[in-house]
Amino acid sequence: MSRQASLTSQAYRMIREDLLVCRLAPGDKLNIKELAGTLGVSLGAVREALSRLTSEGFVTEDAGRGFRAAPITVSELVDLVRVRTNIEGQCLRRSIEIGGPGWESEVVATNHRLTRTPIVLPGSAARLNDEYAAAHADFHAALSAGCDSPWLLRLRNWLYAQSERYRYLTVPLARDERDLCGEHLKLMQAALDRDADLAVALLEEHLGKTAKILLAQGSAAISSPTASLCARRPAEG
Repeated sequence: MSRQASLTSQAYRMIREDLLVCRLAPGDKLNIKELAGTLGVSLGAVREALSRLTSEGFVTEDAGRGFRAAPITVSELVDLVRVRTNIEGQCLRRSIEIGGPGWESEVVATNHRLTRTPIVLPGSAARLNDEYAAAHADFHAALSAGCDSPWLLRLRNWLYAQSERYRYLTVPLARDERDLCGEHLKLMQAALDRDADLAVALLEEHLGKTAKILLAQGSAAISSPTASLCARRPAEG
């Protein structure tokens, strides 16, 4: 891999992470020069990374004047949850059907890690812990990992990533209203019991709760993310 390609990949990974965890808030203007300076890469690497992220739906072109973090809307949230539930439900059902002992072990292991990782950062009730976000992603990925359809898994992974920005916004809104540990435990147990109908129903309920929390707060909660969720990545070096 050339140095330019390596820098582009680095910029892509870092900007994508900042978009997913709302360090770059939905609708934010993305200044190429500022991003290049913050990330320590070239302007060209940032442009190429933003073009790639545009093709993936995380960034939009701003009428020929640059780029913005893709906005999030109520209608998109409703559609996204519906489609993700469909695709991820198919992956889960297939995993339950054919997943072996290795799949079961990974589901248990990722749930164990998830239950022992704090949801929010110490001293901050409004900021999702990045380690929890990673553990949560691993758990949901493990549930689907027994599926033998590469296309379903690709779609599932893309839809999960698109959902992350919405999920980050629910943390300061209604964290105390949910028993996330209990939801994940029930989902795991239904999967291990090979009860596909129950597992898929629990998955649908689990995914739907995030949408309901945001919808209950109205469109303002979606269109105006809290500043605490959008803390910038500190300059490196």
